[in-house]
Amino acid sequence: MEAQITKFTPLRAEVHRRLEQAVLDIFSHNDFHKANIRDVAKRAGVSFTTIYKHYGSKERLVFAFVDVWLGELTDRIFDHLQGIQDLKELMRKVLWLQLDYYERNPGLARIIFMTLPMKTWMADETFQQKKMINLYLEVMRNGQREGVLNNRVRAGVLLDFMLGTVQRAFVMWVQRGQDGRLTDQTNMLFEMIWRAITNPDAPAP
Repeated sequence: MEAQITKFTPLRAEVHRRLEQAVLDIFSHNDFHKANIRDVAKRAGVSFTTIYKHYGSKERLVFAFVDVWLGELTDRIFDHLQGIQDLKELMRKVLWLQLDYYERNPGLARIIFMTLPMKTWMADETFQQKKMINLYLEVMRNGQREGVLNNRVRAGVLLDFMLGTVQRAFVMWVQRGQDGRLTDQTNMLFEMIWRAITNPDAPAP
């Protein structure tokens, strides 16, 4: 006997919007383990049953919205990189776009950098962000093939260095009271990143 798959009617746009805001508010300012679906339901004005039917768990609820938000960042990066030929300026733009997005969406950054248990998120497929990561890796690998970026290590290692810088920059920006704009650090951070990931065997300019 074949198992029957239950299909639920998609949430109305207004309900989805309220849920999105509730998830953002609750999970960006509270310990992940203490917050729950009932908190979200109360804040959003949506029944616990409706949320549970569509998402099944607190984790899947949060990850689903994080996936949407990071997808928006990926699309924005893809759009802004069109036409940039110089590798250094392209990567500088990528860094700026990340810092700018997290500066304008600090709730999302708080969730993914500060409140989500990393081990729990890593076990979910949304952690992989394949479209975003593949976009970054393609840029890195092209730079390695051109002899501009360090080819002694995997492109993923270069990417880890850059993304780790973004995460640390945001966390300390919050720790310091969000003094000034996060994007004001772009050029300073990028020049340090660039020196670290460029090909050590390349002739000096």
